[in-house]
Amino acid sequence: MTLTPEPTLAKPQPDWEDLRMDFPILNQEVNGHPLIYFDNAATSQKPRAVIAALVNYYERDNSNVHRGLHALSNRATDAYEQARLRLATYLGADEEEVIYTRGTTEAINLVARAWGDENVGSGDVILLTELEHHSNLVPWQLLAKRTGATLRYIPITDDGRLNLDHLDALFEGPVKILSFSHISNSLGTINPAAELCARAKAAGVTTLVDAAQSAGHLPLNVRDLDCDFLVFSGHKMCGPTGIGILYGKKAILNAMPPFHGGGEMISTAGYFESHYKESPYRFEAGTPAICEAIGLGVAAEYIEAIGREKIFAHDQDLVSEAMARLEEIPGLRILGPKEGRTGLVSFVMESAHAHDIVSMADQYGLALRGGHHCTQPLLKKMGVPSSARASFYFYNTRDEVDRMVKILIKIQKFFA
Repeated sequence: MTLTPEPTLAKPQPDWEDLRMDFPILNQEVNGHPLIYFDNAATSQKPRAVIAALVNYYERDNSNVHRGLHALSNRATDAYEQARLRLATYLGADEEEVIYTRGTTEAINLVARAWGDENVGSGDVILLTELEHHSNLVPWQLLAKRTGATLRYIPITDDGRLNLDHLDALFEGPVKILSFSHISNSLGTINPAAELCARAKAAGVTTLVDAAQSAGHLPLNVRDLDCDFLVFSGHKMCGPTGIGILYGKKAILNAMPPFHGGGEMISTAGYFESHYKESPYRFEAGTPAICEAIGLGVAAEYIEAIGREKIFAHDQDLVSEAMARLEEIPGLRILGPKEGRTGLVSFVMESAHAHDIVSMADQYGLALRGGHHCTQPLLKKMGVPSSARASFYFYNTRDEVDRMVKILIKIQKFFA
């Protein structure tokens, strides 16, 4: 069964302050200061609705799925599969195309192994971009080593955008897959995903979209993108850790061999040979992350009730304010493009290492992220070993941005 999306209705403007009340973790002090949580690109916080779903499962429905005929197992199975339906609707996909994984990293590894080992060989080309997170680099590097394939990269401009001037030339030769991030987790660059997928399709190239930073922040529909694969993690969009999604076109998934072997993914098993179910179950061996999947379904429903287009606009408002204010701080350099970016900003200070900035910010209750953000090659290309990063979500406010700037001014003066 596939859920048919209801007609889009105009939603009232959210009350962002009221939404903050759904997140109990935000109502605390750190080192004697009100918490400012600006580390959302690493992981988002969880609303009460998601927390309640986890508690309800363990207090009332805890049982294994698909394997029992008793009431608890039936309830757990229903909740687990209803979450899949919710997530399919969230993506504009069919439920058979939605596979539960542990997150973005496992989903990309699944494709690199199950699809890659079958379709990529010696002399073939794997096309990536210079913006990629290690999760979208290392699995393809391993595939290239296994098969003798070659890695090729779409370059970036000085301000961190993809340089698409010679994209057609990059598609020349035996290019088998283009795998790219929808949004850069280091620079905030929003890549033209639909255009990239269309140009790859015209060249006969399979596509994978890493939507880890976009799935909870902006409208996303796999039919509109016309991508072959799309992956994301639940914990970056108000869901639990340890759960993510691999979307794949049905025909491609059913032509792929399993990634893991074990219970649940077989139709019949023998001592010398087994036969496998169709997608999604052929890729979900063993007992799944049941509670986490249920929680992710609730998170998707929660985000949809707010409206992803409104979340995106709120992100834009916060990052615009943050960039305008940060540019006023002497010796601070903002990385990435000035426009066409999401709600995160990475920066460096001439006088202080990123780790020192983040450690001192924590003394004022400000949670930032410091380091290379699992994009070592990218930051090296930009001439910096590490950066500090502030990343926003819909429960953050302009007042928090103002407080962050005041804290960073103190830090800049301390190290100057």
